[in-house]
Amino acid sequence: MCGIAGIINYHEQDVNAILRNMSQTMLHRGPDGGGEFADGCCAFAHRRLAVIDPENGAQPVFNGNGSVAAVLNGEIYNYRELRHDLERRGHHFKTNCDAEVIPHLYEEFGSSFISKLDGMFALAVYSRSSGRLLLARDRMGKKPLFYFMDGDTLVFASTLNALKQHPAMPKEPDLRSVSDFLSLHYIPCPNTIYRDVHQLPPAYLLEYHLREMTLSIRGYWHLDYSLKSELSFEDASAELRHLIEKAVEKRLISDVPLGCFLSGGVDSTIVTALAAKLSGDAPLNCYHIGFSEPAYDETAYARSAAEELRRKFGSRVSFHTKVIEPGDFSLLKKLADHSGQPFGDASILPSALLSSFAGEDITVALSGDGADEVFAGYERYLALGLAAKADILPRRMRQLFFRTAAALLPDNGERSSCGRIRRMLSCMAVPASQRYLTILDRFPPKHRKRLLGERLQMLRERPSSEYFDSLQWELSSNDAIEKFAELDIHTYLPNDILPKVDTASMASSLEVRSPFLDRAVVEFAAALPLSYKLCGNSRKHILKNAFADLLPQSVAGRAKKGFGVPVSQWLRSEWKTLAEETVFEGKFANSGFLSREALFALWQDHQNRKTDAGYLLWGVLNLALFVNAET
Repeated sequence: MCGIAGIINYHEQDVNAILRNMSQTMLHRGPDGGGEFADGCCAFAHRRLAVIDPENGAQPVFNGNGSVAAVLNGEIYNYRELRHDLERRGHHFKTNCDAEVIPHLYEEFGSSFISKLDGMFALAVYSRSSGRLLLARDRMGKKPLFYFMDGDTLVFASTLNALKQHPAMPKEPDLRSVSDFLSLHYIPCPNTIYRDVHQLPPAYLLEYHLREMTLSIRGYWHLDYSLKSELSFEDASAELRHLIEKAVEKRLISDVPLGCFLSGGVDSTIVTALAAKLSGDAPLNCYHIGFSEPAYDETAYARSAAEELRRKFGSRVSFHTKVIEPGDFSLLKKLADHSGQPFGDASILPSALLSSFAGEDITVALSGDGADEVFAGYERYLALGLAAKADILPRRMRQLFFRTAAALLPDNGERSSCGRIRRMLSCMAVPASQRYLTILDRFPPKHRKRLLGERLQMLRERPSSEYFDSLQWELSSNDAIEKFAELDIHTYLPNDILPKVDTASMASSLEVRSPFLDRAVVEFAAALPLSYKLCGNSRKHILKNAFADLLPQSVAGRAKKGFGVPVSQWLRSEWKTLAEETVFEGKFANSGFLSREALFALWQDHQNRKTDAGYLLWGVLNLALFVNAET
């Protein structure tokens, strides 16, 4: 895993110092080395986390005659096959590094080479002969890539903090993004918190023609849910198992120590079991963190899964666990800084602690990320299906009945039984087009009307559902419930889950690989009938069936808990004072984003347990950390 940066600059400006500063901000992403390249108006910088060919894999990398240069953040899993094909075509290589295939592929196939890559990546390719720069991201959005243009200057980097080292970096906040963040706890791609700074979407490439000074952006891959497989359930289960085994196998390629995250859930247990099976006699270290709060702790399940794996694969499977406490508030500030913009998924904290714990021993970890989106694992899919049944009632009757019922339940936390029922009832009360946002919204209308400050007043009546509405034309599923899972692939996965994992792991210079996001696995799962994935109340049904022999009953039969953290409790106890100072005494208090008086009243109601506004206040805290840190 690495960090990349680059500048297209037509002026006399010396970009070397700027590039060095950009590179330095990404030191945690690539502590094993750095490289730079300049040719006329194009310059690259690279930070390296050495995983493949540690001794000889410095970047940038070049084709045979040096006319094409490239930098890569990520891993190309099929680089050996690609290299073999290129060698048959007459190409010669200097290293065994996966990145070196990229400039040779570009020389041979032009920009169409991107469709040949199997991996997770953000990359840049510069061709001196054609005068073109190409930027691209992997299909699922595992690796980030940000950019902005200032006149005829184009600047790109793996992180927003690297972009900020350029003096032309726009700093005006995008108010729509601020509003979206408060609702979603992430900022939808391609937007960022800055009005004129963008993120390249997953499965897209950007081409800049240096001579004509023209830029084009286009997609190169799209997941299709419309064409369904005719395989029987059992045949589909067998094929799925084969594909996931291959996905794990290719992600075991590493020249540095490798291990697995083991939460005790279905997804991580499957990945760890396959890694143990495919690793031969090599030891396999598994890492888990638990909480002292029982409602959030999964240690017993993880230990049970590890014991079952040891029975199947022997003592070479080692289980490492650690119980964490809220810890130093500085960790939250550190992660907020690494994110470069507001990010509100509180599970980034345990993700970072897990990465730090594992990173003491290993450089690469396999995880179960992506299975919930790919195999319909979230409870909200059941909830949205149930809500659709309420449409038989007249609209006004439905609204009155379910809103009244929701209001009668105590507001005692999102993860409580009452909290889940309240969300369900609220979902039933609204039109179908608003249900997805109602399930996810951390800043619902009753709070939006009271809390939005003068700078965001024009957005009071513009909820984030506009973002989801704009994506409807991209959805290919013919099933109303499956459309929500497909929407998660476009939104929640690349905007929340994957940035969380990338930021948290890179803070400890750890590379995380996700077999469930393998292209072949994802495409196969999209072609499965929804009933194979969501069968009655059984979520990820076919996944559990395909690996029934590897899943302990204690894992396969339990309800999903998720990687949550007790934010409501922390804001009332360990972090109360520091959070209050951050929100009400820094620059954020006078930013005009929120009404200070209304926010303080909500804060007091939360402290006095009149309501549980923990997740809303957590988002506000992370927005405040960002605003207070801005210069």
